[in-house]
Amino acid sequence: MKGRRAVPMGILLGSLLLAGVVLAVCVGKYRVTPAESLEILAQQLLGLPSGYPEMTVNVVMELRIPRILASVLVGAALSLSGAAYQGVFSNPLISPDFLGVSSGACIGAALAILLALPSGSIQLFAFAGGVAAVAMTVALPAAIGNRSNIMLVLSGVIVGSAMSSVLGFIKYVADPETELAAITYWTMGSFTYVTLGDLLPALPFLLPPAACLLLLSWRINVLSLGEEEARALGVNVRAVRGLVILCATLLTASSVCISGTISWVGLVIPHLGRMLTGPDNTRLLPVSALLGGVFLLAVDTLTRTIGTSEMPISILTGLVGAPFYAWLLWRQRRRGL
Repeated sequence: MKGRRAVPMGILLGSLLLAGVVLAVCVGKYRVTPAESLEILAQQLLGLPSGYPEMTVNVVMELRIPRILASVLVGAALSLSGAAYQGVFSNPLISPDFLGVSSGACIGAALAILLALPSGSIQLFAFAGGVAAVAMTVALPAAIGNRSNIMLVLSGVIVGSAMSSVLGFIKYVADPETELAAITYWTMGSFTYVTLGDLLPALPFLLPPAACLLLLSWRINVLSLGEEEARALGVNVRAVRGLVILCATLLTASSVCISGTISWVGLVIPHLGRMLTGPDNTRLLPVSALLGGVFLLAVDTLTRTIGTSEMPISILTGLVGAPFYAWLLWRQRRRGL
């Protein structure tokens, strides 16, 4: 029954996302009507002169449009990678950063901040740090000679803990007046300073991996049955699992490069998608991506409108995600699952 709701659910979420984008462009400290925002956007795309004040044009095109696109892309990427990880490892407690990618990205960004590098270099260092952390996580089971899922998860815990200690040392030696504040704020997640120039270089590391995961969704269904069953059905377990891990890692590392570390999205949203569509990954993955985009867009809009100063996104995602996840656990316990 849930599977039959996947298509109308996708249409509903797509419509909700579009309505959320229009609302997010309009609301804020500087009010803009929907008609004004759409006309400004059309004029900019067509290269026509605008009759609106320069302030209004800059608010729409330079401030709100980039962060709206960023929040939708990052929310979709984290949710999609979280659903893929949970499917391929048959573990609903796994989140996108369980292989240490977020911790590694934070270390890369922190090093770039210590070296006083420009924002583009911070993103590059963050991406490299995230990929390096996952490479170490994958290399550890290979060195031990045990490539099982359990060993890979344990390796992720080890590498993540080590990376957190290294990040703590970097914070300890950072200048508390400047560098420490920048590192702390960056690791809590924000779209405040995102520009279109930050988004464009990340698209090759977001769109192709996302498309690849969607194409692999039925193979993820097979892997969720167990390794022996998957091999019996003719699936190359090691190759498919490696490709899913690679795509999900690229999505997570690219997301961290854009916004910093954002918690709970990749863990909670796939569970909500599973409630709406069931466990079939051919339906769950696209629905999770849409849900993640809607959720993070709503959270980002709230962070910049509910107070006099903008709060880091992870604060609000934690306030929403933790109680919701607790409710999910209680609901499953009540059903005896």
